[in-house]
Amino acid sequence: MDRTSFDVAVVGAGPAGLALALGLARADVPTALVTGPARGADHRTTALLDGSVRILKDFGVWDEVAPKAAPLRDMRIVDATHRLVRAPEVTFRAAEIDLDAFGYNLANDDLRLGLLKAAEAEPALAIFRTSLTGLEVDTEAARLTLEDGTALTARLVAAADGRGSRVREACGISMRRRDYPQVAFTATVRHARPHEDTSTEFHTETGPFTLVPLPGNRSSIVCVVGDREAVRLMGLPDAELARELEARCASVLGAFEMEEGRGAFPLAAETARRLTAPRVALTAEAAHIMPPIGAQGLNLGLRDAGALVALAGEATARGRDPGDPALLERFEAARRRDIEARMAAVDLLNRSLLSQFLPVQSARGLGLYLLDRVGPLRRAVMRLGVGSRAA
Repeated sequence: MDRTSFDVAVVGAGPAGLALALGLARADVPTALVTGPARGADHRTTALLDGSVRILKDFGVWDEVAPKAAPLRDMRIVDATHRLVRAPEVTFRAAEIDLDAFGYNLANDDLRLGLLKAAEAEPALAIFRTSLTGLEVDTEAARLTLEDGTALTARLVAAADGRGSRVREACGISMRRRDYPQVAFTATVRHARPHEDTSTEFHTETGPFTLVPLPGNRSSIVCVVGDREAVRLMGLPDAELARELEARCASVLGAFEMEEGRGAFPLAAETARRLTAPRVALTAEAAHIMPPIGAQGLNLGLRDAGALVALAGEATARGRDPGDPALLERFEAARRRDIEARMAAVDLLNRSLLSQFLPVQSARGLGLYLLDRVGPLRRAVMRLGVGSRAA
């Protein structure tokens, strides 16, 4: 087998890039994976919703990560604001739409390392543990120059190399950006009471405070606050921080103890002005960056992977070019709709929490009231939210 010429070269070995490379290789598409630089520890977690779990099952890799994941069987929303108009508490149950769980939450490192293990064991996948330094494209192929001197050719380059994507930069594609006056503070805690596979989201005046189950009596926390408050939280000793986070959720899970790793990430939304260029498709954070609200970020990236695997796999099976402009147009059209819709939904939710305008607060409260009381509407929103194919 020629180890320098491929149908697809995937650049980037985060979870989305690894899943994409594995999906392509297992769809019999000759695939190279350019990993990029070594990655440090990532103490954050990701909630993989039902649609993403199905994609990983289709790719044959879910079993690699499932043992370290916690199911999300119920999702509860609590209005913890102190405003005149407050929304009712709403609980969404996966069983209502015939799912065992809305999805599964697991540590980012457990997800990435599980996928990497599967990639290393995949004989049909060529892995290059180096970085991309150059990209040139002509009508026949893309030519990739790697840091170790290797030269590759591919009929399609899939960019999964993150928010600072070298592939996107080489294609001259810019990003549209929207900044928010908020920072997401993240941490992991152990707690005295069981979470009972329930994710609880407290809506506050600065944004959501979310508890997401992990295996055992553990949960990950995403606390959206202003920048000064994020700096203060980052500087608190573990014991003091545990008490404060426990108080913010009214001790619903009992006493907290902090685990290693905390972070703070300014909130912004970014989308690429184009998702494709000649012989190039942008995926995951090379194409879109979502605020950590509503668990949409990596789930969008995995849907990018699912769409590209389906299109490239079909082309290769028919002896056609996976970098054909018509295929890339189909990818752009399909993914743009999904990305824009999810971006708009997250933006609307976030702005409704920040708004001091009484009619906006009233509309948000009415929306949650209708979701609580109108079963068909609630079930439709649940299916849409998790990207499920469940009927």
